[in-house]
Amino acid sequence: MSVRVGFDVGGTFTDFALQVGDGQLLTGKRLTTPRDPARACVEGLRELVARAGLGWADVVQAIHGTTLGSNIVIERKARGVALLTTRGFRDLLIIGREKRYQLYDLFIDKPAPLLPRSRIHEVTERIAFDGEILVPLDEAELRASARAWAREGGITSLAVCFLHAYVNPIHEQRAAEIIRQEAPHIALSLSSEVSPVIREYERTSTTVVNAYVMTAVRDYLEQLEHALAELGYRGRLFVMQSGGGVATAETMVRFPVRMIESGPAAGALMAAAYGTLTGHQDLVAFDMGGTTAKLSLVGGGQPHTVREFELHRIRLQPGSGLPMNIQAIDVVEIGAGGGSIARVGLGAIIVGPDSAGADPGPICYGLGGAEPTVTDANLVLGYLNPDYFLGGRMRLDLDGARHGVETAVARPLGLSVPEAAWGIHQVVTTNMELATRVVSIERGHDPRRLALAAFGGSGPVHGCRLAQALGIPRIILPAAAGVTSAIGLLVAEVRFDLSRSYVTRLGVLDPAHLGRILQEMATAGSAVVREAGVTGSFAITHSADMRYVGQGYELTVPIRDTAGGESFASALRHRFNAAYAQRYGYADPHAEVELVTIGVTVVGTGSKVRLPPHRPGTRDTREARKLDRRVYFPEFRDYVSCPIYERAQLPVGARLEGPLVVEEPESTTVVPPGAVAEVDPWATLLVTFS
Repeated sequence: MSVRVGFDVGGTFTDFALQVGDGQLLTGKRLTTPRDPARACVEGLRELVARAGLGWADVVQAIHGTTLGSNIVIERKARGVALLTTRGFRDLLIIGREKRYQLYDLFIDKPAPLLPRSRIHEVTERIAFDGEILVPLDEAELRASARAWAREGGITSLAVCFLHAYVNPIHEQRAAEIIRQEAPHIALSLSSEVSPVIREYERTSTTVVNAYVMTAVRDYLEQLEHALAELGYRGRLFVMQSGGGVATAETMVRFPVRMIESGPAAGALMAAAYGTLTGHQDLVAFDMGGTTAKLSLVGGGQPHTVREFELHRIRLQPGSGLPMNIQAIDVVEIGAGGGSIARVGLGAIIVGPDSAGADPGPICYGLGGAEPTVTDANLVLGYLNPDYFLGGRMRLDLDGARHGVETAVARPLGLSVPEAAWGIHQVVTTNMELATRVVSIERGHDPRRLALAAFGGSGPVHGCRLAQALGIPRIILPAAAGVTSAIGLLVAEVRFDLSRSYVTRLGVLDPAHLGRILQEMATAGSAVVREAGVTGSFAITHSADMRYVGQGYELTVPIRDTAGGESFASALRHRFNAAYAQRYGYADPHAEVELVTIGVTVVGTGSKVRLPPHRPGTRDTREARKLDRRVYFPEFRDYVSCPIYERAQLPVGARLEGPLVVEEPESTTVVPPGAVAEVDPWATLLVTFS
């Protein structure tokens, strides 16, 4: 019997999913251990496999999602990282881009570079935009520098990014040979391997991020692989990539920048799967956990992806974060989770972006937290059951939460405790509303024509209110919503994305040259997928980043035929004009179009997650009803006696009118007044407003 496990480490909770070959699906959840994330992973997996009555010899695949990389970057934790660049380009990271993300704001903050100027080194060399060598690499100079780095021992990870190396990588490759000879302890990240695309600042930033997280990711994954081996696991460890596919841990050690948004990508994949199951191909995926909220757009049953991703945006605007040229599911992430801290500032309630995390956590966890959080407010409002958190494995301190909300928020503002708690709930929902507009309206989609898939430990508590504020007519609330990302890890296929710049106008496109590049990229991607143990056929797709001549930004369109010729260029132009009209509302069919970057995706088909059908032990809704409790709803401006239901006992086809609360071990769903929830064959709640 084959068993697959997925485990996702978040800032507050670590989530688990186990799929047995016959379709049985088990889930689990436990607090993350921030000082040693692998410990929570191992303990949770050991418990889950034992609960399934299986042994580790039955486990054939383990897939991991983690926020380790993004946390290292956001918290600036890495040490011993440096950059080697072309002489004269030492200040590239500091200068960044001339464009301001808010043109008329004189006080905007630019994203701080990851490396200080003292950690950026230069070497004499120069390659032209067309690949011609203008100044040879000064090997003697570089060798002397490498020997000095070896003596001093301060550099453990080095990003190498030379001018126009994406066209001709010969100088970067030779530099790597010299450094490995003189300082073999230094881990190297070459821009020609990590990000062989145009735009010097973005390419350098991507390579630096790769170097910045490389040693920490390597040590963590090696530790995790060793711990899994001690449990008895004999397979390979797979890691979710930001683009929605998985690759081996060995591949991720070389390209850790590809796993920066590992966990959120799995959630978006699973949201797309639930949308397909329920007949909603176009939706917003809303993943609210304990630390952050992640939102992404799903169109035609597939998450929207981008080839340039920004991490740790200062504001919800392009250009305010650290750019990376990686294939990634287009996720907007904000500091709005169950652990987000609430306080008063300038006479108003402020929530986040800082979080209590797992240690010490919200006040109600009883682990030493002293500041009220969103979870504390939801407990005070009656949305959470203090005796049934994590299925009763963790009891919440209601009195402590009430005291914290009263002291920090209610008393300073002259509000009652319920009013203050509702204010916290409403403020964090408004923050998420703004982020939802970014992934829908700013992408050319009317949220009133989309569905909302709400998941994560806190997502179903806030999902209906978020949809209500945006006019979204349908909410999808999956069963085991609190571990949706872990289940999503089992959905992902082995995949590798490659990009390479090829700047040319469509009118003079060389189809033979394009074909050679596509074949080289497909061969390289297939080798990575084959290394992961995929023995069957591969699905290979091609895409092109295109723009009107003179523009500075591109849109991605699919390449469906690589035969070349005039019809090929015309088809590309037509698809680009259609994508442009979708995004901006118009297109110019007479303007000249150019191709900038081409992409190849290689996917190896594998096992698919199967959601077991919902088979409750009763056909009567009344038997699923638990003891009512008093819950606060602003429509009544008070607490009211509210029906509480056990999700696992709700019969298929049940129709429930709000207000009501549905509980399960992994999460809690709040259905407000005026909303109606129906139970589908997979125990998903489909909510509409009457």
